[in-house]
Amino acid sequence: MKNPAIRNVAIIAHVDHGKTTLVDAMFKFAGTFRANQKMETCVMDSDAQERERGITILAKNTAIQYEGTRINVVDTPGHADFGGQVERTLTMADAVLLLVDSHEGPMPQTRFVLRKAFEHGLKALVMINKIDRPDQRADKVLDEIFDLFVELGADASQLDFPVVYGSGRAGYAVLNPGDEPKDVQPLFDMIMREVPAPDVDESAPLQFQASTLDHDDFMGRIAIGRVQRGTLVSGMRVAVSHPDRTKPIMGAIKQLMRIEGLNRVQVEKVFAGDIAIVGGLEDIMIGDTVCPPDAVEPLPAIKLEEPTISMLFFVNNSPFAGREGQFVTSRQILGRLQLAGLRDVALQVHETDSPDTFEVKGRGVMHLGVLVENMRREGYEFAVGKPQVIIKRVEGKICEPIERTTIELPTESAGKIIEYLGKRRGEMTHMEPFGEHTRLEFLVPSRGLIGARTAMMTLSRGEAILSHVFEKWQADMGPIPRRVNGVLISDRAGDTVPYGMFGLLDRGEFFVAPGTAVYPGMIVGEHSKDSDLEVNVCREKKLTNIRSAGKDDNVKLPPPHNMSLEEALEYLEDDELLEVTPKSLRLRKRLLSENERKKAVRSEKKATLA
Repeated sequence: MKNPAIRNVAIIAHVDHGKTTLVDAMFKFAGTFRANQKMETCVMDSDAQERERGITILAKNTAIQYEGTRINVVDTPGHADFGGQVERTLTMADAVLLLVDSHEGPMPQTRFVLRKAFEHGLKALVMINKIDRPDQRADKVLDEIFDLFVELGADASQLDFPVVYGSGRAGYAVLNPGDEPKDVQPLFDMIMREVPAPDVDESAPLQFQASTLDHDDFMGRIAIGRVQRGTLVSGMRVAVSHPDRTKPIMGAIKQLMRIEGLNRVQVEKVFAGDIAIVGGLEDIMIGDTVCPPDAVEPLPAIKLEEPTISMLFFVNNSPFAGREGQFVTSRQILGRLQLAGLRDVALQVHETDSPDTFEVKGRGVMHLGVLVENMRREGYEFAVGKPQVIIKRVEGKICEPIERTTIELPTESAGKIIEYLGKRRGEMTHMEPFGEHTRLEFLVPSRGLIGARTAMMTLSRGEAILSHVFEKWQADMGPIPRRVNGVLISDRAGDTVPYGMFGLLDRGEFFVAPGTAVYPGMIVGEHSKDSDLEVNVCREKKLTNIRSAGKDDNVKLPPPHNMSLEEALEYLEDDELLEVTPKSLRLRKRLLSENERKKAVRSEKKATLA
């Protein structure tokens, strides 16, 4: 039985193609906010990091009332590292709205999300966005979208996709690029016409599947998902089941809500086909099905792609441990990591043989970097090791993850980038001119991309746009060059002094400014050679009773290289750690003592010879 009063649609696109801005325009047109209400841009990007980075990290739900119909909209992340969010939220949708930039066209994440949508049997609607760009090429982009649909194995009905053109930022949609722009009415008409109403049975026994988890200080764990059949009623007794569990967990729905605009509104009932927010089931997990105790029928589990990157989290043991952080113990760090794994099933948290070390697996360096940044902002202090690629055995062969990588860059920089990725075991699969730029497509091992973003920005003078998404598992592609330069290591504790640093300028580039507190084993800069060097950056000028004729007290130092969190993670080598506190990011050697490091190198050489 169709429920004509509901439409469920997920908006999918590559990063920065305008999903969240389009939702702003839909809110405005549908009157979700009052005409005189002050409304921020990108209202769906509520997380601080989302606003700073300009990307969507967490999938979010909203509901728009339009001509008596409730349109549930899911704004999904566009970055490949947060693809786990996309896979789960597609289970709540009946169709997807694919948003594509009128200049860039389909990008790697477009391919990834579309493939997932087709696997779920969902119909795709298309909007070619940003047609007000002077370099728009909407007609050619439409052909590229059709070719992508064919390549991904779309069936005849999926290939016959409806299209509108528009600009989310300017707040309009049109049926043809030359039409006069007014508002987003054509987009709403397409959604109402093309998105199927949910085919549900309200009289059948309840089935509600949790697609997303959240946490509330008062309610505890909250499950967000779709009512597949039946009716959810506040206060009802239920069984929480899963195909992999033999015995269901009994509980009661203490609080039931729906989303209205951006707000959660308490309700007594949620009917089949709608999206509900359930509070009070403390043991519910993503993929669990809520059923009546007398009709336990779990839905199929939500399957996710495996993580490709792992990273070790350590309790901070540096000489500065505990100075800047509020939460520093292994119990506090593990608890926070487990909470992150609960909310994001693409993150996997494992304890190790050491009580002070935990392994976290994720989709990419940015995926793990967002977790690290969130923790430091919440007052946690810890250390992390170099991100490592996960190796998997497939049909008896040791395989590594391969990523489909697209780089858009100035044509004159293409040769340098091709040479660089070739050294990192990349195989070029496509190259085409793109206006004044060139677009390159490679298949590159995930480990070849760690540290590549910074290098490519340098090689292209800051103009390269790099995108990548997991493609397949493949046999080990051979060794990849490590970092070329060694590091400058402080040999003592103290504050850095301009005089001592000035005398070391010919040795390399500094990461710290004058007056920075340092400790033995802390990395203070990059050596100009390929070896590590112990230096004294705390050396002061010896005072004498003879007046100096020169002005050497006023030394001038170049500004230090201040790394972002992702840059620091990509810079690390196996014997190094990144010390993370709410106030500081410090690179350091894993073994702080020079003697211990020398012993470790000798032991490694003996093991290699043996």
